[in-house]
Amino acid sequence: MRARKRFGQHFLHDPAVIRRIVQAVAPMPGSHLVEIGPGRGAMTQLLLESHAALDAIEIDRDLAALLRERFAQQSGFVLHEADALQFDFAALARARGAQLRIVGNLPYNISTPLLFHLLANSAVLTDMHVMLQREVVDRLVARPGGGDYGRLTVMLAPWVHIERLFDIGPGAFQPAPRVWSAMVRLTVRPTPAFAVSPHFARVVAAAFGHRRKTLRNALKGVVSSTLIDACQLDGGVRPETLAPEAFNILARTLDTCAES
Repeated sequence: MRARKRFGQHFLHDPAVIRRIVQAVAPMPGSHLVEIGPGRGAMTQLLLESHAALDAIEIDRDLAALLRERFAQQSGFVLHEADALQFDFAALARARGAQLRIVGNLPYNISTPLLFHLLANSAVLTDMHVMLQREVVDRLVARPGGGDYGRLTVMLAPWVHIERLFDIGPGAFQPAPRVWSAMVRLTVRPTPAFAVSPHFARVVAAAFGHRRKTLRNALKGVVSSTLIDACQLDGGVRPETLAPEAFNILARTLDTCAES
């Protein structure tokens, strides 16, 4: 079964790496796992050996047929031939009557929108163990002031605790990608790190829409200089120097305007 470029497929085949990932996930009987992009089922088999319930989401119909045949007799395995970007995780959680644990080797070409889709469903998730391009993981764990710090970092911060686990070389995949990958754990916070304003996403998107601009210029037309000053923030700094909660403080000024 050859990898298809349009699905961004790189099949994980290194047994040592697969075991290390499953050990990091630490599935237990009674857990409700969701594997995104199981591919040929290399990791699926080990996950099922933990006696956890496993829903697998695979968009490639040929791979789906292969998985159905391979795991047809496996208790606890349910296959969904679907696009993970459109998948209703909340409905699945209701059907299973439990919180979900996400596991997957996320295709590089959809990793960021898929993370945002999962974030939108964070209320029904316990954690996510996902493999991403190493550069994306660099962004996830970046601190304010660094070149990797940006919109993705800030948007995830209120909802999840992020832990980089280990890097994975190209040789662990077939075909080998041109870049390194990394495994990361995102643990959903029981409550958000701060009370997130409904305008938070808008402010963050505007702030990082033009990275070279100062905060004042980047937010022009969204948050006025007067409001920035009222928040006791320096409008002359660049957005990447601010902590996530600072963007929420700015967003809350828009909440007040909307209420008045």
